[in-house]
Amino acid sequence: MIDFDLNWVFIPVLLLFLAAWLLDKFWLKQYATRKENSFFLIAWSYELLPLLAILIALRSFVIEPFNIPSGSMEPNFYQGDFILVNKYTYGIRLPLLYKKIIPISSPNRGDVVVFRYPVTPRQTYIKRMIGLPGDTIAFNEGILSVNGVTLNKTPMADKGNSSYELFYHETIMLRNNQPKTMAIRELRDQWSAGMAPFVNQVDNGKYAAFAGHQWQVTVPANHFFVMGDNRDNSQDGRFWGFVPEQNLSGKAVFIWMHKQPGLHLPSFHRNGRVN
Repeated sequence: MIDFDLNWVFIPVLLLFLAAWLLDKFWLKQYATRKENSFFLIAWSYELLPLLAILIALRSFVIEPFNIPSGSMEPNFYQGDFILVNKYTYGIRLPLLYKKIIPISSPNRGDVVVFRYPVTPRQTYIKRMIGLPGDTIAFNEGILSVNGVTLNKTPMADKGNSSYELFYHETIMLRNNQPKTMAIRELRDQWSAGMAPFVNQVDNGKYAAFAGHQWQVTVPANHFFVMGDNRDNSQDGRFWGFVPEQNLSGKAVFIWMHKQPGLHLPSFHRNGRVN
């Protein structure tokens, strides 16, 4: 979860530099006549305006770094991971306005998506795409299915405390009916959806109020359903509902650095493409 879009700082500074550059270029002409003694804002506008424009363009339309702030996506992402997010794969959007101006592609099941949290859009979340528009997602005593097709789970080698942690390879079917496998973590005989207001209290299709042991949702048009890979420790769509299409920010594609909290040097042992 990230609480602030840096473009709210970068773009006003860019506009300030642009105004200073235009003022000097077509009226004051300080930089051309006495470069070293020109007003500092004018000097900065000539030197930093191009760099700032490139930075904003890259992070708005191409690639943007994010930091993983929690363990909701373990065992694939850990707190302290720094990731790169592809900003154009789901369409080009205007910075700050978030309006799509060039459609490119749509999310697929199994994608790791970054999006603006529907409850508080200034916050940014990262979760796994489980349901596309029109999909029916059902859960029954630990078994998850999409459109009646069970997401098969095969046990993984122990990665934690086997007395209460369970790790699986889970397989979901993509839009083209090809399988995709990802790692998930569960807690033995616990289903966090028992505390999830959305799947237990909201009337959308068929909901079964069995303390989260059974539930079913149907994804409406132009919305998506997401879950964390750390299934029993994730505040995801089961708690607050669907992600509107306009809230999508991009697709996580690469882990480039990891840093433990506190006074620790960053490491690169977790570098690699995102599954």
